[in-house]
Amino acid sequence: MFKSGPLNLITDVAGLKVGNAQDQRLKSGVSVVVCEEPAVAGVQVLGGAPGTRETDLLEPHTLVQAVNAITLSGGSAFGLDAPSGVQAALREQGLGFTVAGYNVPIVPGAILFDLPNGGDKDWGRYSPYRELGYEAAINAATGAFPLGTVGAGTGATIVGMKGGLGSASTVLANGITIGALVAVNALGSVTVGDTDHFWAAPFEIGEEFGGLGWPAPIPSNAQTLRSKATPAIANTTIAIIATDAKLTKAEAKRLAISAHDGFTRAIWPAHTPLDGDLVFSLATGRTEKVLDQADYIELYAAAGATMARAIARGVYHATPEEPDLLPTWSERRQQR
Repeated sequence: MFKSGPLNLITDVAGLKVGNAQDQRLKSGVSVVVCEEPAVAGVQVLGGAPGTRETDLLEPHTLVQAVNAITLSGGSAFGLDAPSGVQAALREQGLGFTVAGYNVPIVPGAILFDLPNGGDKDWGRYSPYRELGYEAAINAATGAFPLGTVGAGTGATIVGMKGGLGSASTVLANGITIGALVAVNALGSVTVGDTDHFWAAPFEIGEEFGGLGWPAPIPSNAQTLRSKATPAIANTTIAIIATDAKLTKAEAKRLAISAHDGFTRAIWPAHTPLDGDLVFSLATGRTEKVLDQADYIELYAAAGATMARAIARGVYHATPEEPDLLPTWSERRQQR
């Protein structure tokens, strides 16, 4: 049986810092995971409409073996400016991949589409995402950070309610820690039918997202496909799965693949042609344990379970802000 880390956040993974920056008038923001030391990374894209930066270099056959940070941003393609701000902050700190005597911070990133969410997007010539990325990186720290309507989850939505930024962690029996960070902005639904019960319920630890469990009986409309009224313009769930285990780039890619199981456990439907669903992976290598086959199986299973929990927690912790177009999960539950 899995147990959560002391913070139940991705920062339970040794060697990682998290920073968030948001603009409530804009109804959007940026989240960044900064590696205290360069970390092995991977990526797996399964959605049909991704928006990414520096993902090709994460493939196992490419030159760069580690990254300095990973950025998640709102703003659609405009949000691809956010990694530039993160890169600027890290360059000021002397961090990066050394090339011919120059430090080049390696900062892959991905975006979600949150433009039509009621926020003011009239920002003038240049978008604010580079500055938001810089602010998030400067503020990155170990320890606790808020969930819900914060960072890249600030303007996120799902079917009938607000999405948000979620995180969770798991400590395995062998001592290895795994953590997830996710901005939930899915086309599909995270709750079963027309109930308040989360699809991720079987993986919940304690009452981390309400403790409701499965609805009983399962509603007859549980299999009914539910999606946003304007699905083509407001989707994508983007995430990071991280561990303190020592992994190769190929093993890190397998970790990212496995974490997508959490999407399918927590969102119905997931990986649609109108989502840019993506998972980055990070391995800080802070533990000395040599993994055997059983350890790998447990690690990859925990990746999916931890991601499912993080998704539910992101929606569960969303808070109301003016001028919201949709209620939060808590507001909808209170109205029933």
